Amino acid sequence: MRNLLLVACALCLSASVALAQGKVDSQWNCGKATDSHSIDVGDQIGHAYAIAQFTCTAVKGELEGVKEKEGTGTEFDDEKGNTAKLHGVFVETLSNGDKLHVSYQGKGTIEKGQLQSADDEWTITSGTGKFKGAKGKGTCKGKGNPDGSTTFDCTGDYTLTK
Repeated sequence: MRNLLLVACALCLSASVALAQGKVDSQWNCGKATDSHSIDVGDQIGHAYAIAQFTCTAVKGELEGVKEKEGTGTEFDDEKGNTAKLHGVFVETLSNGDKLHVSYQGKGTIEKGQLQSADDEWTITSGTGKFKGAKGKGTCKGKGNPDGSTTFDCTGDYTLTK
């Protein structure tokens, strides 16, 4: 009985520490890479390692009443033919100047050197200001646009410690 009471008290304490919870429902429009490099691996035709950096603008989304504004993604891709395994870090700036640091990994399809579609899983690893100690996870689905940009629809959950 004493152990049950300790567990119940611990649960009450942990619930009071991480109070703020919310949903992520964002859309991002990301332009072509502003800096990119690709190296042919040489083991098979169409196999390359690539690294790129790109900027994005939020079309919709807010966290704790603060609008999402812009972000910079830095990504590494392992490209084989028309597919790519990708992982990177997205540094998001919210309208109040706070930042979120988001790591992601996923896969994409490429046609004629342009991303056609992508799916990824993301994790909020840290933040600044109001979002210090933020944690979260979710997914994004991306669709390539004719101008070379990509639109991402992202959903998930986050928590903030108080």
